[in-house]
Amino acid sequence: MPVEVAAHAGFCMGVSRAVEKAEAMATDGIPSCTLGELIHNPEVIRRLAERGLEPIGDPSEAHGRRVLIRSHGVSPQVLEELKAAGNEVLDLTCPFVDKLHRIVEEGSRDGTPVILVGERDHPEVRGTAGWAHGEVMIVASPDEAEQLPEMEQAVVVCQTTFPHSKWQDILTVLETKVKNPDCRCTICNATEIRQKEAGELAARMDAMIVVGGRNSANTRKLYDICRSACPRTILVESAAEIPPAFANKDSEKIGITAGASTPTDSLKEVVTRMSDMENKDLTPTTEVEANNDFMAEVESTLVRIRPGQTLTGKVVQITEDEVCVSIGYKADGLIKRTDLVDQDVKLDDEIEVEVVKVNDGEGNVLLSQRNIVNRKAWDAMMEKYDAGEYVDAVGKEAVKGGLIADISGVRAFVPASQLSQRYVEKIADFVGKEMKLKILEVDPQKKRVVASRKAVVAEEAATKKKEAWERLEEGMVIHGIVRRLTDFGAFVDVGGVDGLIHITDLSWGRIKHPSEVVKPNQEVDVKILSLDPERERIQLGYKQLQPHPWDGAVEKFPVGEVVDGKVVRITDFGAFVELEPGLDGLVHISQCSTARVAKVEDAVKVGDEVKVKVLGVDPEKKRISLSIRQAIEPEPVAEEAAETPAADTEYEVVATESSVSEKFAEAAEEVKEAVEEKAEEVKEAAEEVVEEVKKTAKKAKKAVEEAVEEIKE
Repeated sequence: MPVEVAAHAGFCMGVSRAVEKAEAMATDGIPSCTLGELIHNPEVIRRLAERGLEPIGDPSEAHGRRVLIRSHGVSPQVLEELKAAGNEVLDLTCPFVDKLHRIVEEGSRDGTPVILVGERDHPEVRGTAGWAHGEVMIVASPDEAEQLPEMEQAVVVCQTTFPHSKWQDILTVLETKVKNPDCRCTICNATEIRQKEAGELAARMDAMIVVGGRNSANTRKLYDICRSACPRTILVESAAEIPPAFANKDSEKIGITAGASTPTDSLKEVVTRMSDMENKDLTPTTEVEANNDFMAEVESTLVRIRPGQTLTGKVVQITEDEVCVSIGYKADGLIKRTDLVDQDVKLDDEIEVEVVKVNDGEGNVLLSQRNIVNRKAWDAMMEKYDAGEYVDAVGKEAVKGGLIADISGVRAFVPASQLSQRYVEKIADFVGKEMKLKILEVDPQKKRVVASRKAVVAEEAATKKKEAWERLEEGMVIHGIVRRLTDFGAFVDVGGVDGLIHITDLSWGRIKHPSEVVKPNQEVDVKILSLDPERERIQLGYKQLQPHPWDGAVEKFPVGEVVDGKVVRITDFGAFVELEPGLDGLVHISQCSTARVAKVEDAVKVGDEVKVKVLGVDPEKKRISLSIRQAIEPEPVAEEAAETPAADTEYEVVATESSVSEKFAEAAEEVKEAVEEKAEEVKEAAEEVVEEVKKTAKKAKKAVEEAVEEIKE
C-alpha cells in the first residue's frame, strides 16, 4: 500500500503567520482575542482558547482587548470601529488578500463597479466587499454571472482561494457582459499550485485522504477536486476519523493532501496512521522501524535546504509581484520584488539567492537577493568600523532628533548633534547629500548603527591643520581663500588653517572696512608675516605683495608739478592730501589758501578735491610737501621779491617761526603716525607705546620752545 504525500500540503504562508503571532500573543499576558475563528481547524481553535485567546463574533465583544485580525481580513469599517473603541489591533491579513483589498479600493475610487468572484458568505469575500467605494456584485458561478446586467466597465477580481478553472469559466461569461472589463486574477498562486497538484495526485491514486477542517472552504475545494479525479476520496479532520478498512488492499496507492489551514501535526498524524496500516503485518519492532523510516523519508522531502544558505538558481517565471527561481529543490523558490536587487532579470537568468524560509506553509521556498547584498554591505561596513575607517553615505530622511543615512544599503542614524560642528537648523538640508561618516556604535543583533559626520569634519580639519603648520614658514607667499570679514580684518584659509590679514595690512591706503579690498570666497595671494604655533595664530599681509606707493614717487610727482588730490585728514598745522592710495602729502596751514587763515578748516575740509603744487619729495623720510596757494597763484617774481627788505626783522621772525612750525608739524605728524601704528599692535605692548609717544611729544615740544626762545633773543 504505497502512500504519497502532496508536496504542497498544510499551512499556507498567511495562516502560518497568523498562528505564530497568535501563539506569541497567548503568552505575553495581554488580554487578547481573535475576530472570528483564526483558522478553520477545530483543534487549533481549541488549543488557542485554552490559552486565553478566544474568538469573538463581533467587534463590540472586544471590550478593550487586543484584537487579532485573521488572514481573511476585514473591511475598513470594522478596523475603524475597533480602533474607535480603544482596542489595539494586530492586522494579520494575508498579503494576497491585502493585495486584493488594494485593487478593489483603488479601482473603485472613481465609482467604477466591482465584480467579485467568490462565495458570498465567505469571510474574505465579505471583508473585501467593504473596501469598494461603489457597487459590488458577487458571483460564484457562470449562471450567476449570466444574471448580471450589461455594463460599460467594471473591476473584476476573485477570492484568493477560488478554483482557477471556475474563475476562467466565469470570466468567459463576464467578458460578454462588460464592455471594458479590468480583470485581475487575484487567486493566490500557492492555492492554485496546491489545487492543481491535488488533482494530479488524485488522478494517479486508488484512494485519497484530504486532511482539514470541514468548515474550511479551502479544504472543501481540495476535497471536491480530488473526488472528481478519484471517487474514493475522504475528508478527515484527524487521523482518528480514517475508517479502519479504508485501505484494504496492499496494492492500493493512497494519496494524502491537506488544506491551507491544516497544522503540520495533523498532517503528520494521518501519515503515521497510514504508515501503521501499511505495516500492520510486520512485527512490532519491524513496524516501528518501518514507520520511522517512512517518516524520515517524508521529512527528507520537506527539508533539504536550510535558511541562510546561499544558492545559484535559474529564473523560471516572472510576475508583477514576485520572481520564481528553480534552485534544484523539490519546490521552486519565490522572491518578492522588494527582495530582488536586479529588477531587470529575465527568464533563464542565473542569479544568486539566499534561502529565507524552507517552507512558507504553502510548500514554497522563500528566497531573497537583497539579503545577500545587505549582508555583504554589513560585512564591508564592519570591516571599516573595526579598522577605524570612514564610510561613504547618503542622507535619506530627516527624522526626529537626526538624520537617517544610507551606507551602501545599511541604515544608519546620525544624531543632530553629530551632523556638524555648528548648530544645524534644517536637518532636511542634508537629505540627498553625499557625506563621509564615522561609525560610533553598532548593535549587530538589531542591525543598528549610530554614526557621526561631525567627527569626520573635526578629524579632517585637525589633519589639515597639522599638515598646514608643518609646511608654513614666515615670509612665505601662499595662496588662500577669504572665508569671513570682520571690522578689524579678513580671515583667510591657507590650506586647512585660518590666518588674519589685519585691516592695516590690506592696503597701503587708508580703508574703513576690509570689504573695500577683498570679498568672502575670493582667492588671494598673501605673505606670512608671523607665526605663533602655540596660540595657533597666523598674521598675513596682502598689501605687502602690492606695489609700494613710494616706489617711483619722485618720478610720478616731480617738484613744481600741479596735481589733483583729496583732503583726507586735517590737523592744527595743515591738511594731508592723498595723491594716490598710500601716498599722502602735507599742505602746511600757510599754504592752504592765498589769504591768511586762522584754522585749516577755514580753507579746506576732509573730502575736498583740490589741486596742489609739489614743493618737495623726500622718499627716505616718506614726506611730500604740497601747496594749494601756489597751485592757485604763482610765487612773486624776483623783482617783486627784491622790494621786500631781506633783513626785515619781523619778516625773519615770522619766516623762522613758520619754519619752526613746519618742523613742529613734521615732528607732530611723526608722533601721530607712531601712535596710530602702535595702537594697532597687540594689547600687551600698548602701555610701552603710550610711554614712547609721550616721551617723543615732550621732546618735540621742548625742541620747539627752545628754538622759539633762541629766535626771540
